[in-house]
Amino acid sequence: QVQLVESGGGSVQAGGSLSLSCRFSGYSSSKYYCIGWFRQSPGKEREGLAAMVRGYKSAFYGASFEGRFTISQDNHENMLYLQGNSLKPEDTGIYYCAAAAGSWARVDGACRDLAVGNIDYWGQGIQVTVSS
Repeated sequence: QVQLVESGGGSVQAGGSLSLSCRFSGYSSSKYYCIGWFRQSPGKEREGLAAMVRGYKSAFYGASFEGRFTISQDNHENMLYLQGNSLKPEDTGIYYCAAAAGSWARVDGACRDLAVGNIDYWGQGIQVTVSS
């Protein structure tokens, strides 16, 4: 069973940076995985920030997030990272590590679409609060 455990987060001043980590375990070597970050801000739907196929370099970003957020992975350590810069109060929310599993076509599509409905596994979420 896939498990995703986030760490990092907390409170940051507007204009500052955040650094989140996610430990990814329980994966199967016979499947591909899209691993990524989603966010749910107060009063809003959960939305996809960024994702990448485990073990591959290409990254996909939501339109609102490219440029300020950077996703990366360390495949050997089974870690996924998210770096955010120039944070704004509207970046406040719960950040979730997430994964989709299956064929290449499925996970490639899941990473490109960043849709909640394609996700099979969720972390518990971690709060990030950006104050003005």
